[in-house]
Amino acid sequence: MGNCFAASSKVDATLPSTSGASRSISKTTTPAVTNDSSSWKNSNGSHLPSPRSESEILSSSHLKAFSFNELKNATRNFRPDSLLGEGGFGYVFKGWINEHTLSAAKPGSGMTIAVKKLKPEGFQGHKEWLTELNYLGQLRHPNLVKLIGYCLDGDSRLLVYEFMPKGSLENHLFRRGPTQLSWTIRIKVAIDAARGLSFLHNADNQVIYRDLKAANILLDAEFNAKLSDFGLAKAGPTGDRTHVSTQVMGTHGYAAPEYVATGRLTAKSDVYSFGVVLLELLTGRRVVDESKVVVEQHLVDWALPYLCDKRKLFRIMDTKLEGQYPQKAAFAAATIISKCLNTEFKSRPQMSEVVASLEELQSSKFAFKNTPSERQTGYDHIHKSPLNQHRNQHRSPLNLTPSASPLRSKHQSPYRRG
Repeated sequence: MGNCFAASSKVDATLPSTSGASRSISKTTTPAVTNDSSSWKNSNGSHLPSPRSESEILSSSHLKAFSFNELKNATRNFRPDSLLGEGGFGYVFKGWINEHTLSAAKPGSGMTIAVKKLKPEGFQGHKEWLTELNYLGQLRHPNLVKLIGYCLDGDSRLLVYEFMPKGSLENHLFRRGPTQLSWTIRIKVAIDAARGLSFLHNADNQVIYRDLKAANILLDAEFNAKLSDFGLAKAGPTGDRTHVSTQVMGTHGYAAPEYVATGRLTAKSDVYSFGVVLLELLTGRRVVDESKVVVEQHLVDWALPYLCDKRKLFRIMDTKLEGQYPQKAAFAAATIISKCLNTEFKSRPQMSEVVASLEELQSSKFAFKNTPSERQTGYDHIHKSPLNQHRNQHRSPLNLTPSASPLRSKHQSPYRRG
């Protein structure tokens, strides 16, 4: 896995929080992809053109243009009991449509969908709604959430997605429930997310995702992971350009320090964000948690010294794993995190390299010796790690995601904008 290195910058801790008026920085079994750029095509099979006008985006032939009444019927008039959650973009409702005609269906029948409805006064607005249409309207990949259609009817702006029944990774990592994510599932989710990012970065027309976080990774019924929320996505640099200069946007704690400091955006900014998410998967802690003692409030700063020490790594491992993880694989994952969080962005790996390293964790070299019943449940047996001998009853907090600095806002739905 190479040398363990990288100290984090504390620039994230200086970011202001958002009041909701602006958010310059706030704020699924999937097959392996052997050629990340092969699916970067529109419905006609040609490579995605960039940029496109609003009329070109709206005329994407494979997206359904819903009327407002159709979505009103599909969600039972946007009834409160259909509400999945709320975000900066607006409200997200559960609905049902006929899988063949895409017309509204009776609740519980047909295909389940998630309908995101823009707040008229929403500060994210039409531009991000259109950006999401531009990218998800054309991109097709097993690890990107599928956009089915949209509605532009008067002042109404809505987006219609496939429904992801397990919700967000954030929900599973940070909120108490009857089941916890096993080590095997965590690595699977990490690989899926990495494949989605690698696909975007290696496309003929590179896309920088810009808002990778646990809340934007959605899970289907089998815990296959997909990236959602493309409202902040940005076309990567072209020609001889090494970066894109842009207003700093993203989510507090996940944004790469050099991007926060300079506004210079590269694909390596996404790599840093991925390192943060992988660290959350390892530790079960939020990237920023003000309920912790001061030295532990900023996850990256607190955890980095432990990542390079095999003997101390168990001290930051998620206690909800109850010691049930292969220590060799955990240290390999910690090494990947250290590389992704390198403060020298040019030294961070490419996402394709991250995918390869994570896939190696699933190989026999790192694998559990599971019994058939354990393989069925997704829980893995291993001799207790030092973690189990030093366990206490600390659990990851239930507090909400820190508000963004124009980074995104707090807890809403799995499909939330914040």
